[in-house]
Amino acid sequence: MRSIWNGAISFGLVSIPIKLVNATENHAIHFRQIHLADGGRIRYRKVCELDEEEVSGGEIGKAYEDADGTMIPITDEDLAQLPLPTAKTIEIVAFVPADQIDPLQMDAAYYLSANGVPAAKPYTLLREALKRSNKVAVAKYALRGRERLGMLRVVDDVIAMHGLLWPDEIRAPEGVAPEGDVTVRDAELDLADALMDTLGEVDMDSLHDDYREAVEELIAAKASGEEMRPAESGEGGGGKVIDLIAALESSVRAAKKSRGEEDAAVDGEGDGGADEGDMAEVHPIRKTSSGASGKSSAKTSGSAAKKTTHRTPTGKTVTRSGGSAAKKSAPKTTGTKKSTSTAKKSSGSGGSGGSGASGGRSAAKKTAAKKSASSGGTAKKTASSRKRASA
Repeated sequence: MRSIWNGAISFGLVSIPIKLVNATENHAIHFRQIHLADGGRIRYRKVCELDEEEVSGGEIGKAYEDADGTMIPITDEDLAQLPLPTAKTIEIVAFVPADQIDPLQMDAAYYLSANGVPAAKPYTLLREALKRSNKVAVAKYALRGRERLGMLRVVDDVIAMHGLLWPDEIRAPEGVAPEGDVTVRDAELDLADALMDTLGEVDMDSLHDDYREAVEELIAAKASGEEMRPAESGEGGGGKVIDLIAALESSVRAAKKSRGEEDAAVDGEGDGGADEGDMAEVHPIRKTSSGASGKSSAKTSGSAAKKTTHRTPTGKTVTRSGGSAAKKSAPKTTGTKKSTSTAKKSSGSGGSGGSGASGGRSAAKKTAAKKSASSGGTAKKTASSRKRASA
């Protein structure tokens, strides 16, 4: 690999000559700008604003633009005269635990290679010291015209350096967090934990850029004159407000299915909650009377059997009636209730159990006789009235 910087690591009084090599590479596909009319490539030319003439690289220098627009020229000689001890040196300033480095500060990554045979021994010494201490080294170095902050750590048998942003380059997350107080229930946290456990770990080497591969296939198809079929668009979230519990449960089931596991019950389901799919409990009402009131009791119990009990999400119990048959059957039993009450009154005046029962029967017979007599008289009156009307 080609080195991009040569210098030394300053480890106290020990100096370790090293080469700086890029540890990462960009695999993004780059496009050129073209003229749509004829396919000609669009190029950018460096033109002076004053004389509007194109300028070559040798005629271009640096300048700082002041607040009022004034250009202050700065030459390479001016920068070289500045007291910059890290111009050719990676100066280690401290050794700290790795968890003290905020990942937000992470920038570009480099490999540090020992430059020459004499550098092998001190290089190995620093590498093994970092391994044994379980710490990382914080260092300052200069690259591309500015001083930077870095972190040295061991990767396999190589010392790697991560460029770090300066602390004042990290913006505070003001106005980013959700506004207002948001309460998360334990059931939701349990489902989130279950989803995390189901997804589990992943082999980082197995991850790849699907979009880049699709772009490469598109370019190959275009180059060979073929036409690519549009891919089926999946259902996007679209920022919809959804039921969080239902979404978590579905995510757990989908993760288990993708891993080939059985669709086991999710923790929190089937615990008597208020899900819409839960079966309602039916509680039939017992019969309260017999004999003459048997028919009305049967109707009442039949309508009561349709009552169902549901649990709400807050834990309350709500009973709903399945129909209005019970209400309509109540007026039809008025005559029976009257005869029953008459029998009770006569049984109460009879004294003992036997005489009370016989008294109740005789009273019931008298009542029935009176009703039949009155109904007979009513029938006669109706017949005479009909004869008069016909005359």
